[in-house]
Amino acid sequence: MAFRTNREYFDCLVERALETIPKRYFKYFKNIKIIVEDYPTREDVRELNVNKTSLLGLFRGAPYPIKNGFFDIPSPMPDAIVLFQKNIESICSSEKELIREIRKTLVHEVGHYFGLSEEDLRKYE
Repeated sequence: MAFRTNREYFDCLVERALETIPKRYFKYFKNIKIIVEDYPTREDVRELNVNKTSLLGLFRGAPYPIKNGFFDIPSPMPDAIVLFQKNIESICSSEKELIREIRKTLVHEVGHYFGLSEEDLRKYE
């Protein structure tokens, strides 16, 4: 059975998970925001060719290694890590599992921010 919570508490769990990321990486977090949505958009699902309920998180933007190119012009729009609350909750049956899955998904998307592919990330999981 899915473990459900309200958005406010879920956001608090995301903040706690973010605090567990080693501080040495935070200096590279430039112009990025963390967003919580219920589900991915139709465009996300179509672009990634995935089931709406299977996508737990998504990185939207240009990976960090690409940003420091020749011109190093900052984007006016921030990059985003999006966590899909209803999908994450649906695979968790307790608060402990929810906390673990939020952190796992957040770290996975931070990996994409740093330019790691799905294949690269599987090596670390």
